[in-house]
Amino acid sequence: MIRDLIIKNRSYRRFDQSVKIPTEKLVSWIELARFSASGRNMQPLKYIICNSSDINAKIFPCLGWAGYLNKWPGPAEGERPVSYIVIAHDKSLSQNYFCDDGIAAQSILLGAVEDGYGGCMIASVNKSKVAKILNLPEHLDILMLIALGRPSEKVVIDDAIEGDIKYWRDENDVHHVPKRSLEELIMKIVD
Repeated sequence: MIRDLIIKNRSYRRFDQSVKIPTEKLVSWIELARFSASGRNMQPLKYIICNSSDINAKIFPCLGWAGYLNKWPGPAEGERPVSYIVIAHDKSLSQNYFCDDGIAAQSILLGAVEDGYGGCMIASVNKSKVAKILNLPEHLDILMLIALGRPSEKVVIDDAIEGDIKYWRDENDVHHVPKRSLEELIMKIVD
């Protein structure tokens, strides 16, 4: 059921680094993005699959991991992503990618969750450095990376209390994600 997949699709930041993702799985998740909606059907996104531990080790220090956990440097060795999918805007096709990146990333992550994996969209990226590492042509602008692996952390959804939406970790290292109530989100129903 789509509701269950969406609830299970959290921003996982710690993974079991011993569990690799077959390249064919990564390709199949990009195919889900390919089937997804695209503004004007322009399809201006390109994808770079990074499934090499050597390249991933170079990419890892270029990423910001969790803005609200400002004392956390990111996942430790053994908990790092085993794969990345880079989403890039191909400026030779269109000057605007509308909201295609979010739609594509969500489609990829829902496919990952359905297959027993998980991930995190990361837009806090040293894009020029990652572009150099991957030797990307100038007409491709990195929009985000999706860090992927088999989650090794528990993430739970909580109700936001007094508007506080900052995620946090408890004494058992469970990651809590507060969500605003439906009553706060739905401003009006016109029947």
